[in-house]
Amino acid sequence: RAFGSPRLTQLPPDADGRLPAIAARSTHEAASVTIARYWWWGLLALVAVASGRVVLERLIFFPDPVMPPAPPGVVDRFITTADGVRIHAWWAPPPSRGPTLLWSHGNAGNVGNRAAILMALVARRLGVLAYDYRGYGRSEGTPDETGVYRDSEAAYDEVRALGVPAERIVCFGESLGGAVSIRLATVRPVAGVAVVATFPSLRDVARVHYGVAGAAIGGRFDMRQRLARLAVPLLVAHGDEDEIVPYELGQRLYEAAPGPKRFVRVPGATHNDVLGFPGLLDAVAAFADEVAAQSR
Repeated sequence: RAFGSPRLTQLPPDADGRLPAIAARSTHEAASVTIARYWWWGLLALVAVASGRVVLERLIFFPDPVMPPAPPGVVDRFITTADGVRIHAWWAPPPSRGPTLLWSHGNAGNVGNRAAILMALVARRLGVLAYDYRGYGRSEGTPDETGVYRDSEAAYDEVRALGVPAERIVCFGESLGGAVSIRLATVRPVAGVAVVATFPSLRDVARVHYGVAGAAIGGRFDMRQRLARLAVPLLVAHGDEDEIVPYELGQRLYEAAPGPKRFVRVPGATHNDVLGFPGLLDAVAAFADEVAAQSR
């Protein structure tokens, strides 16, 4: 059964707003759920220091080492990557033959900041493996682009080892994690990819904020060529009030994908609250169910 022709969808505004647990975040959590606003202030320093890879990585990744206990029904997992780094994940098994989201988060915080979202996805009858990149939460190591790609591959291999077949795995990523998810889907077999508040390349985002100086970010997290190799259905969702990764960049990401694909506009959503809109989570769950069903 075909996924269907490319189409645009607009979610209606939610009558009761966002998930209560999201609206009630602490100040610390609200500042670190996806891309931290101060990241872009740091890019000015990047232009000044023009160079060092270590400096650059520190301006991209903002890990939080403080982790709460796993929510009820969620299991701690520790995974060893191909280069020997031990990373941490939360695992919520899927219902019988249901789809599983392999969740790659944004550049700030850790999976603990996203516990309410994880439980909302589980309530929609999805399995979820939400892992922390190296250096985040309880994961060892120091993050960089190559490292987080290795972390995603190790997390995928863990899901397969837990008994989930490739045709029921959906890569799910927010912000920078969307780029990680797209790349993973070009090197591992999956049913589909769903990304939220993601960009075509990190340089595109830097240019929006800093013009030509944004070129200093280089070719990091550039998805254009990888999108051309994407061979599974893609869901792109974006808040139309995103102040960090502008809505137009989400549209550009969608347009660069070959299809089959679907675009979901989330009215009123900004960068750091978009996952708190229940209609978006419904759309992600429906997409995961659809693409997993096609593979059965």
